[in-house]
Order: sequence, then structure tokens, then C-alpha cells
Amino acid sequence: MKSYRKELWFNVPTRRAFINITPQVNECLKESDVKEGLVLVNAMHITASVFINDDESGLHHDFDIWLERLAPHEPVKSYRHNVGEDNADAHLKRQIMGREVVVAITDGKLDLGPWEQIFYGEFDGRRKKRVLVKIIGE
Repeated sequence: MKSYRKELWFNVPTRRAFINITPQVNECLKESDVKEGLVLVNAMHITASVFINDDESGLHHDFDIWLERLAPHEPVKSYRHNVGEDNADAHLKRQIMGREVVVAITDGKLDLGPWEQIFYGEFDGRRKKRVLVKIIGE
């Protein structure tokens, strides 16, 4: 069995953003030379997320609005975690959107549905963060 590991780094200039990382994951898959197996993609920071959904700007806008309603950034004093910090909402947003995805690899390709793409969700940006790509298989 082959094993491959790579870290993808992001420095999002805004507080929140959704980035399609499917091309980077596909590049990792090519580098791994795995034809049948699994790929794990996970955010290595507790204020970021990795998830699968449609790459449609209206949907991303809706996610942003929905998450802000569920866990608003302001007022920061409303969160106990925010003593000396201002990112409690980002922790909650990450919990909602998830830490990781696992995708099957079939015939050397990501086994995604017709509209599925892999996204990095940033909820407390403006600094360097990483995503782990781990691929195992034959």
C-alpha cells in the first residue's frame, strides 16, 4: 500500500472565505500515483473547515449569511471564549461546517458526485493556516 502526505497552506486576507481546493487535491492525487484508495482532507486549525458542496457563488453567499446568523461575530463580548480574543464565532462555524472529508479514489480519480467540489472554509483568516492531504491506497 502507498501512503502520501502533503500540507496545503493558505493565508486568506479576509476574516471569512470559501476556497475551492479540488484542483490542489487532484494535484496531490497525481503526485501520489494512487489509483484505488482514499484521500483524507482536513483543516489543521480549529477555526477553519473542509467540506464538500457545490461551487456556486450564490450558495457560498448563503452559507456565509447562514453561519453569521447561527454564530455572529459581533458582539464579541457575548462569547466567554473571547476574553482576550475575538474568534469564538469561528470555532462554532467550524463545528457546523466540519473538520474533514474523506473521498474515495477510483481509477486514479476523485470519486465525487456531479457537482461536488472540496472546499476550504476560513472563519478567522488573516494569518497562515494549513490543510492536510493524506492519501492511502494502491
